[in-house]
Amino acid sequence: MKFSKGQTVVHPHHGPAVIRRITSRRVNRTAVKYYDLEVIESNLHVSIPVDRAEEMRLRPILTKTEIEQVLDVLRAPSAPEIEQWSRRIKENRDRLNNGDIFAHAAIARDLGRRDERKRLSFAERQMLREAREPLVVEVAIALGKSAEEADALLKQAEASGTLVAA
Repeated sequence: MKFSKGQTVVHPHHGPAVIRRITSRRVNRTAVKYYDLEVIESNLHVSIPVDRAEEMRLRPILTKTEIEQVLDVLRAPSAPEIEQWSRRIKENRDRLNNGDIFAHAAIARDLGRRDERKRLSFAERQMLREAREPLVVEVAIALGKSAEEADALLKQAEASGTLVAA
């Protein structure tokens, strides 16, 4: 997938970013094009080789249809809970690291509901933030809303679902 200067895209580890420019650099005597990104939430600058953007899972911002799918994930029943804390953390960490926005939504849903039932550990509270924050920022950008409005929309969808899948 090709992107253009000024387009808002999502980096799987840093979240929404704007392509500030497309540059060319010499690497081993070969010209290589790069997307120079500015991450919205942190003003971090990241360069991604154009030819590796898809492999690195750089993607466009969510569409309204995809946002509705995210809301459906948040409304869905929670997945059966893994009782062993360390296994639950490892599985959620693996899902977060893959950069899939729907996995972020499912983790936010499950940990958010778990937090309502019983207090999350420090590590799980941190993981809930890691899952929810990029989701809130991306939904806010895609819908042209504030982060607070996007967060309220996501929490409302999460609260409207059921606790555990049958």
